[in-house]
Amino acid sequence: MKPIRLVVSALAAIALTSVVPAGVSAAAPSNHLSPAQAEEDTLREVAPAGFRIGTAVAGGGHHENQPYPDPFTADTAYREVLASEFSSVSAENQMKWEYLHPERERYEFGTADAIVEFAEANDQAVRGHTLLWHSQNPDWVEQGGFTPDELRAILRDHITTVVGRYAGRIQQWDVANEIFDESGALRSTENIWIRELGPGIIGDAFRWAHEADPDAELFFNDYSVESVNAKSDAYYALIQQLLAEGVPVHGFSAQAHLSTRYGFPADLEANLRRFADLGLHTAITELDVRMDLPPDGVPTAEQLAQQADYYQRVLTACLNVEGCDSFTIWGFTDKYSWVPVTFEGEGAATVMWDDLTRKPAYYALRCTLLQASTGQPACP
Repeated sequence: MKPIRLVVSALAAIALTSVVPAGVSAAAPSNHLSPAQAEEDTLREVAPAGFRIGTAVAGGGHHENQPYPDPFTADTAYREVLASEFSSVSAENQMKWEYLHPERERYEFGTADAIVEFAEANDQAVRGHTLLWHSQNPDWVEQGGFTPDELRAILRDHITTVVGRYAGRIQQWDVANEIFDESGALRSTENIWIRELGPGIIGDAFRWAHEADPDAELFFNDYSVESVNAKSDAYYALIQQLLAEGVPVHGFSAQAHLSTRYGFPADLEANLRRFADLGLHTAITELDVRMDLPPDGVPTAEQLAQQADYYQRVLTACLNVEGCDSFTIWGFTDKYSWVPVTFEGEGAATVMWDDLTRKPAYYALRCTLLQASTGQPACP
Protein backbone atom coordinates (compact mmCIF):
# COMPACT_ATOMS: atom_id res chain seq x y z
CA MET A 1 0.00 0.00 0.00
CA LYS A 2 1.30 3.42 -0.88
CA PRO A 3 2.06 5.45 2.28
CA ILE A 4 -0.41 8.21 3.01
CA ARG A 5 1.10 11.59 2.31
CA LEU A 6 0.28 14.28 4.83
CA VAL A 7 -1.00 17.46 3.25
CA VAL A 8 -0.77 20.78 5.05
CA SER A 9 -2.23 23.82 3.33
CA ALA A 10 -3.03 27.43 3.88
CA LEU A 11 -5.75 27.68 1.29
CA ALA A 12 -7.57 30.56 2.91
CA ALA A 13 -4.41 32.64 2.85
CA ILE A 14 -3.71 31.61 -0.74
CA ALA A 15 -7.23 32.56 -1.73
CA LEU A 16 -6.86 36.06 -0.34
CA THR A 17 -3.69 36.63 -2.34
CA SER A 18 -4.62 34.84 -5.57
CA VAL A 19 -8.00 36.19 -6.60
CA VAL A 20 -8.58 38.01 -9.87
CA PRO A 21 -5.60 40.34 -10.39
CA ALA A 22 -6.39 44.00 -9.90
CA GLY A 23 -7.72 45.55 -13.08
CA VAL A 24 -8.22 42.20 -14.80
CA SER A 25 -11.74 40.98 -15.48
CA ALA A 26 -12.39 37.28 -15.05
CA ALA A 27 -13.60 37.30 -18.65
CA ALA A 28 -10.91 39.47 -20.21
CA PRO A 29 -8.04 37.39 -21.67
CA SER A 30 -4.57 38.82 -22.11
CA ASN A 31 -2.81 35.53 -23.00
CA HIS A 32 0.38 36.59 -21.16
CA LEU A 33 2.05 35.03 -18.14
CA SER A 34 3.91 37.27 -15.75
CA PRO A 35 7.71 36.85 -15.59
CA ALA A 36 7.37 35.57 -12.02
CA GLN A 37 4.89 32.91 -13.08
CA ALA A 38 7.00 31.86 -16.02
CA GLU A 39 9.94 31.19 -13.68
CA GLU A 40 8.00 28.98 -11.25
CA ASP A 41 8.15 25.23 -11.49
CA THR A 42 5.11 23.87 -13.28
CA LEU A 43 2.75 21.15 -12.13
CA ARG A 44 4.49 18.47 -14.15
CA GLU A 45 7.88 19.55 -12.82
CA VAL A 46 6.91 19.16 -9.16
CA ALA A 47 4.87 15.95 -9.56
CA PRO A 48 6.24 12.70 -8.13
CA ALA A 49 8.14 10.48 -10.52
CA GLY A 50 5.77 8.35 -12.56
CA PHE A 51 2.70 10.40 -11.64
CA ARG A 52 0.95 11.90 -14.67
CA ILE A 53 -0.72 15.27 -14.20
CA GLY A 54 -2.98 15.86 -17.16
CA THR A 55 -5.60 18.06 -18.77
CA ALA A 56 -8.19 17.91 -21.50
CA VAL A 57 -7.20 19.48 -24.80
CA ALA A 58 -10.03 21.92 -25.50
CA GLY A 59 -11.63 21.90 -28.91
CA GLY A 60 -13.86 19.92 -31.18
CA GLY A 61 -16.84 21.22 -29.27
CA HIS A 62 -20.27 19.74 -30.00
CA HIS A 63 -22.27 22.57 -28.42
CA GLU A 64 -23.89 24.79 -31.03
CA ASN A 65 -23.33 27.80 -28.79
CA GLN A 66 -19.70 27.09 -27.99
CA PRO A 67 -18.39 30.66 -27.64
CA TYR A 68 -14.81 30.21 -28.83
CA PRO A 69 -12.76 28.95 -31.79
CA ASP A 70 -10.72 25.78 -31.49
CA PRO A 71 -8.07 26.65 -28.86
CA PHE A 72 -5.65 23.87 -29.74
CA THR A 73 -5.15 25.22 -33.24
CA ALA A 74 -5.85 28.93 -32.67
CA ASP A 75 -4.27 29.95 -29.35
CA THR A 76 -0.48 29.89 -29.10
CA ALA A 77 -0.35 30.91 -25.43
CA TYR A 78 -2.80 28.12 -24.62
CA ARG A 79 -0.56 25.57 -26.34
CA GLU A 80 2.48 26.81 -24.44
CA VAL A 81 0.79 26.28 -21.09
CA LEU A 82 -0.59 22.93 -22.25
CA ALA A 83 2.96 21.78 -22.97
CA SER A 84 4.68 23.23 -19.92
CA GLU A 85 2.22 22.37 -17.16
CA PHE A 86 1.04 18.86 -18.00
CA SER A 87 2.55 15.43 -18.56
CA SER A 88 -0.66 13.87 -19.91
CA VAL A 89 -3.37 15.04 -22.30
CA SER A 90 -6.88 13.87 -23.15
CA ALA A 91 -8.88 14.95 -26.17
CA GLU A 92 -11.93 16.80 -24.87
CA ASN A 93 -14.00 15.94 -27.95
CA GLN A 94 -11.61 15.17 -30.79
CA MET A 95 -11.58 11.38 -30.29
CA LYS A 96 -15.32 10.98 -29.78
CA TRP A 97 -17.39 9.27 -32.44
CA GLU A 98 -19.12 12.29 -33.99
CA TYR A 99 -15.81 14.07 -34.49
CA LEU A 100 -13.61 11.12 -35.45
CA HIS A 101 -16.04 8.99 -37.52
CA PRO A 102 -18.54 11.33 -39.21
CA GLU A 103 -19.57 8.85 -41.89
CA ARG A 104 -19.62 5.07 -41.97
CA GLU A 105 -16.81 4.78 -44.49
CA ARG A 106 -14.93 7.93 -43.45
CA TYR A 107 -12.71 8.73 -40.49
CA GLU A 108 -11.32 12.19 -39.71
CA PHE A 109 -8.03 11.71 -37.85
CA GLY A 110 -6.43 15.09 -38.51
CA THR A 111 -6.93 16.81 -35.15
CA ALA A 112 -6.58 13.62 -33.12
CA ASP A 113 -3.29 12.92 -34.90
CA ALA A 114 -2.14 16.47 -34.14
CA ILE A 115 -2.87 16.02 -30.43
CA VAL A 116 -0.95 12.75 -30.26
CA GLU A 117 1.97 14.28 -32.16
CA PHE A 118 1.92 17.32 -29.86
CA ALA A 119 2.02 15.03 -26.84
CA GLU A 120 4.92 13.03 -28.21
CA ALA A 121 6.86 16.20 -28.99
CA ASN A 122 6.36 17.36 -25.40
CA ASP A 123 6.97 14.04 -23.62
CA GLN A 124 3.34 13.67 -22.62
CA ALA A 125 1.20 10.58 -22.23
CA VAL A 126 -2.18 10.44 -23.97
CA ARG A 127 -5.52 9.21 -22.62
CA GLY A 128 -7.92 8.09 -25.35
CA HIS A 129 -11.53 9.20 -24.86
CA THR A 130 -13.84 7.37 -25.70
CA LEU A 131 -14.90 4.19 -27.58
CA LEU A 132 -18.34 3.05 -26.37
CA TRP A 133 -20.72 5.75 -25.14
CA HIS A 134 -24.40 6.66 -25.39
CA SER A 135 -23.70 10.30 -26.31
CA GLN A 136 -22.09 12.16 -29.21
CA ASN A 137 -22.62 9.35 -31.68
CA PRO A 138 -23.17 10.62 -35.24
CA ASP A 139 -26.64 10.51 -36.76
CA TRP A 140 -25.59 7.81 -39.19
CA VAL A 141 -25.08 5.50 -36.20
CA GLU A 142 -28.13 6.47 -34.15
CA GLN A 143 -30.57 6.70 -37.04
CA GLY A 144 -29.08 4.22 -39.51
CA GLY A 145 -31.56 1.42 -38.89
CA PHE A 146 -28.78 -1.16 -38.77
CA THR A 147 -29.33 -4.79 -37.82
CA PRO A 148 -27.58 -6.05 -34.67
CA ASP A 149 -24.98 -7.84 -36.80
CA GLU A 150 -24.28 -4.65 -38.72
CA LEU A 151 -23.99 -2.58 -35.54
CA ARG A 152 -21.63 -5.10 -34.03
CA ALA A 153 -19.43 -4.96 -37.12
CA ILE A 154 -19.52 -1.13 -37.07
CA LEU A 155 -18.43 -0.97 -33.44
CA ARG A 156 -15.71 -3.55 -33.92
CA ASP A 157 -14.37 -1.76 -36.98
CA HIS A 158 -14.34 1.56 -35.10
CA ILE A 159 -12.51 0.20 -32.07
CA THR A 160 -10.04 -1.79 -34.14
CA THR A 161 -9.34 1.11 -36.49
CA VAL A 162 -9.02 3.83 -33.87
CA VAL A 163 -7.12 1.92 -31.20
CA GLY A 164 -4.98 0.25 -33.83
CA ARG A 165 -4.04 3.57 -35.39
CA TYR A 166 -2.57 4.77 -32.10
CA ALA A 167 -1.20 1.45 -30.86
CA GLY A 168 1.80 2.02 -28.63
CA ARG A 169 1.08 5.76 -28.48
CA ILE A 170 -1.87 6.00 -26.08
CA GLN A 171 -1.36 5.03 -22.45
CA GLN A 172 -4.98 4.60 -21.37
CA TRP A 173 -8.30 4.26 -23.18
CA ASP A 174 -11.75 5.01 -21.77
CA VAL A 175 -13.27 1.97 -23.45
CA ALA A 176 -16.74 2.09 -21.88
CA ASN A 177 -17.97 5.50 -20.77
CA GLU A 178 -21.01 6.20 -18.58
CA ILE A 179 -22.75 2.87 -19.11
CA PHE A 180 -24.75 2.98 -15.85
CA ASP A 181 -27.39 5.47 -14.72
CA GLU A 182 -27.60 6.96 -11.22
CA SER A 183 -29.50 3.94 -9.86
CA GLY A 184 -26.82 1.52 -11.04
CA ALA A 185 -28.88 0.21 -13.96
CA LEU A 186 -27.32 -0.23 -17.39
CA ARG A 187 -28.31 2.48 -19.89
CA SER A 188 -30.16 -0.13 -21.93
CA THR A 189 -32.46 2.42 -23.58
CA GLU A 190 -30.28 5.40 -24.48
CA ASN A 191 -27.06 3.49 -25.23
CA ILE A 192 -27.55 2.10 -28.73
CA TRP A 193 -24.79 -0.48 -28.33
CA ILE A 194 -26.22 -2.00 -25.14
CA ARG A 195 -29.82 -1.65 -26.31
CA GLU A 196 -29.30 -3.40 -29.64
CA LEU A 197 -26.45 -5.77 -28.82
CA GLY A 198 -27.00 -6.61 -25.14
CA PRO A 199 -24.65 -6.16 -22.17
CA GLY A 200 -22.18 -8.71 -23.55
CA ILE A 201 -20.98 -6.05 -25.99
CA ILE A 202 -19.18 -4.32 -23.12
CA GLY A 203 -16.76 -7.18 -22.64
CA ASP A 204 -16.33 -7.49 -26.40
CA ALA A 205 -15.35 -3.82 -26.62
CA PHE A 206 -12.54 -4.43 -24.13
CA ARG A 207 -11.42 -7.55 -25.98
CA TRP A 208 -11.31 -5.74 -29.32
CA ALA A 209 -9.40 -2.80 -27.85
CA HIS A 210 -6.88 -5.15 -26.26
CA GLU A 211 -6.38 -6.99 -29.54
CA ALA A 212 -5.75 -3.69 -31.30
CA ASP A 213 -3.24 -2.47 -28.69
CA PRO A 214 -2.10 -5.05 -26.11
CA ASP A 215 -0.06 -2.41 -24.25
CA ALA A 216 -2.83 0.12 -23.62
CA GLU A 217 -4.53 0.25 -20.21
CA LEU A 218 -8.29 -0.15 -20.68
CA PHE A 219 -10.70 1.70 -18.38
CA PHE A 220 -14.30 2.12 -17.35
CA ASN A 221 -15.00 5.84 -16.88
CA ASP A 222 -17.98 7.67 -15.35
CA TYR A 223 -19.23 10.65 -13.35
CA SER A 224 -20.92 10.48 -9.92
CA VAL A 225 -18.86 7.42 -9.00
CA GLU A 226 -16.54 9.24 -6.64
CA SER A 227 -18.36 7.82 -3.61
CA VAL A 228 -19.41 4.31 -2.70
CA ASN A 229 -22.95 4.38 -4.07
CA ALA A 230 -25.35 2.45 -6.31
CA LYS A 231 -23.54 3.51 -9.46
CA SER A 232 -20.01 2.69 -8.32
CA ASP A 233 -21.30 -0.56 -6.77
CA ALA A 234 -22.65 -1.53 -10.21
CA TYR A 235 -19.21 -1.00 -11.73
CA TYR A 236 -17.59 -2.95 -8.92
CA ALA A 237 -19.87 -5.93 -9.51
CA LEU A 238 -19.54 -5.81 -13.31
CA ILE A 239 -15.77 -5.55 -13.20
CA GLN A 240 -15.55 -8.54 -10.86
CA GLN A 241 -17.68 -10.51 -13.31
CA LEU A 242 -15.62 -9.46 -16.33
CA LEU A 243 -12.31 -10.21 -14.62
CA ALA A 244 -13.61 -13.67 -13.70
CA GLU A 245 -14.40 -14.18 -17.40
CA GLY A 246 -10.89 -13.14 -18.41
CA VAL A 247 -11.91 -9.84 -19.99
CA PRO A 248 -8.93 -7.45 -20.18
CA VAL A 249 -10.20 -4.69 -17.88
CA HIS A 250 -7.29 -2.76 -16.42
CA GLY A 251 -8.74 0.32 -14.78
CA PHE A 252 -11.59 2.26 -13.23
CA SER A 253 -11.73 6.04 -13.29
CA ALA A 254 -13.85 8.69 -11.64
CA GLN A 255 -14.44 11.78 -13.75
CA ALA A 256 -14.91 14.04 -10.70
CA HIS A 257 -17.01 16.82 -12.21
CA LEU A 258 -17.72 18.47 -8.86
CA SER A 259 -19.69 21.50 -7.71
CA THR A 260 -19.38 23.60 -4.58
CA ARG A 261 -23.19 23.35 -4.35
CA TYR A 262 -22.66 19.88 -2.95
CA GLY A 263 -20.53 18.39 -0.23
CA PHE A 264 -17.19 16.82 -1.03
CA PRO A 265 -17.24 13.03 -1.64
CA ALA A 266 -15.33 12.19 1.51
CA ASP A 267 -15.14 8.46 0.75
CA LEU A 268 -13.39 9.00 -2.59
CA GLU A 269 -10.12 7.49 -1.39
CA ALA A 270 -11.84 4.43 0.07
CA ASN A 271 -13.81 3.96 -3.13
CA LEU A 272 -10.72 4.14 -5.33
CA ARG A 273 -8.92 1.75 -3.01
CA ARG A 274 -11.57 -0.96 -3.32
CA PHE A 275 -11.11 -0.96 -7.10
CA ALA A 276 -7.34 -0.97 -6.66
CA ASP A 277 -7.74 -4.02 -4.43
CA LEU A 278 -9.22 -5.82 -7.44
CA GLY A 279 -5.85 -5.34 -9.12
CA LEU A 280 -6.95 -2.36 -11.22
CA HIS A 281 -5.34 0.94 -12.00
CA THR A 282 -7.47 3.87 -10.91
CA ALA A 283 -7.50 7.42 -12.17
CA ILE A 284 -9.13 10.82 -11.90
CA THR A 285 -9.97 11.78 -15.46
CA GLU A 286 -12.12 14.93 -15.75
CA LEU A 287 -11.81 16.99 -12.58
CA ASP A 288 -13.31 20.44 -12.44
CA VAL A 289 -15.07 22.26 -9.61
CA ARG A 290 -17.83 24.61 -10.71
CA MET A 291 -19.52 27.21 -8.53
CA ASP A 292 -22.53 29.53 -8.53
CA LEU A 293 -21.18 32.84 -9.75
CA PRO A 294 -22.08 36.14 -8.07
CA PRO A 295 -23.91 38.75 -10.20
CA ASP A 296 -20.62 40.34 -11.27
CA GLY A 297 -19.30 36.97 -12.44
CA VAL A 298 -16.26 37.09 -10.13
CA PRO A 299 -15.98 34.42 -7.43
CA THR A 300 -15.40 35.51 -3.84
CA ALA A 301 -12.26 34.63 -1.92
CA GLU A 302 -14.30 32.16 0.11
CA GLN A 303 -15.56 30.45 -3.03
CA LEU A 304 -12.05 30.19 -4.41
CA ALA A 305 -10.81 28.72 -1.15
CA GLN A 306 -13.55 26.07 -1.18
CA GLN A 307 -12.77 25.24 -4.79
CA ALA A 308 -9.07 24.91 -4.01
CA ASP A 309 -9.89 22.63 -1.10
CA TYR A 310 -11.92 20.34 -3.38
CA TYR A 311 -9.12 20.17 -5.95
CA GLN A 312 -6.57 19.40 -3.28
CA ARG A 313 -8.65 16.69 -1.62
CA VAL A 314 -9.26 14.87 -4.90
CA LEU A 315 -5.55 14.92 -5.69
CA THR A 316 -4.65 13.74 -2.19
CA ALA A 317 -7.08 10.83 -2.45
CA CYS A 318 -5.50 9.72 -5.72
CA LEU A 319 -1.96 10.07 -4.41
CA ASN A 320 -2.84 7.93 -1.41
CA VAL A 321 -4.06 4.97 -3.49
CA GLU A 322 -1.53 2.58 -5.00
CA GLY A 323 -1.91 2.55 -8.78
CA CYS A 324 -3.69 5.90 -9.06
CA ASP A 325 -0.99 7.45 -11.19
CA SER A 326 -3.04 9.45 -13.70
CA PHE A 327 -4.77 12.65 -12.61
CA THR A 328 -6.50 14.80 -15.21
CA ILE A 329 -8.28 18.12 -14.86
CA TRP A 330 -10.93 18.86 -17.49
CA GLY A 331 -9.35 21.95 -18.99
CA PHE A 332 -7.15 24.43 -17.20
CA THR A 333 -8.53 27.86 -18.13
CA ASP A 334 -12.04 29.25 -17.69
CA LYS A 335 -11.75 30.80 -21.13
CA TYR A 336 -12.37 27.41 -22.73
CA SER A 337 -14.37 25.61 -20.06
CA TRP A 338 -17.47 23.58 -20.98
CA VAL A 339 -19.12 24.44 -17.66
CA PRO A 340 -20.81 27.81 -18.37
CA VAL A 341 -22.06 26.44 -21.69
CA THR A 342 -23.71 23.53 -19.92
CA PHE A 343 -24.62 24.74 -16.42
CA GLU A 344 -26.48 28.05 -16.38
CA GLY A 345 -25.22 30.40 -13.70
CA GLU A 346 -22.22 28.23 -12.84
CA GLY A 347 -18.63 28.64 -13.94
CA ALA A 348 -15.05 29.48 -12.89
CA ALA A 349 -14.49 25.72 -12.67
CA THR A 350 -10.83 25.46 -13.69
CA VAL A 351 -7.49 26.34 -12.10
CA MET A 352 -6.68 29.39 -14.24
CA TRP A 353 -8.44 32.61 -15.20
CA ASP A 354 -9.18 33.52 -18.80
CA ASP A 355 -5.81 35.25 -19.09
CA LEU A 356 -3.97 32.10 -17.88
CA THR A 357 -3.08 33.55 -14.50
CA ARG A 358 -3.39 31.07 -11.68
CA LYS A 359 -6.12 30.60 -9.12
CA PRO A 360 -5.81 29.27 -5.57
CA ALA A 361 -6.82 25.85 -6.94
CA TYR A 362 -3.70 25.79 -9.10
CA TYR A 363 -1.46 26.48 -6.13
CA ALA A 364 -3.31 23.87 -4.06
CA LEU A 365 -2.47 21.26 -6.71
CA ARG A 366 1.09 22.45 -7.02
CA CYS A 367 1.63 22.43 -3.26
CA THR A 368 0.18 18.93 -2.89
CA LEU A 369 2.31 17.54 -5.73
CA LEU A 370 5.41 19.17 -4.27
CA GLN A 371 4.71 17.69 -0.84
CA ALA A 372 4.16 14.27 -2.36
CA SER A 373 7.45 14.34 -4.27
CA THR A 374 9.68 16.01 -1.64
CA GLY A 375 8.07 15.32 1.71
CA GLN A 376 8.09 19.01 2.54
CA PRO A 377 5.81 19.67 5.51
CA ALA A 378 4.34 22.86 4.08
CA CYS A 379 4.24 24.95 0.96
CA PRO A 380 7.20 27.31 0.48
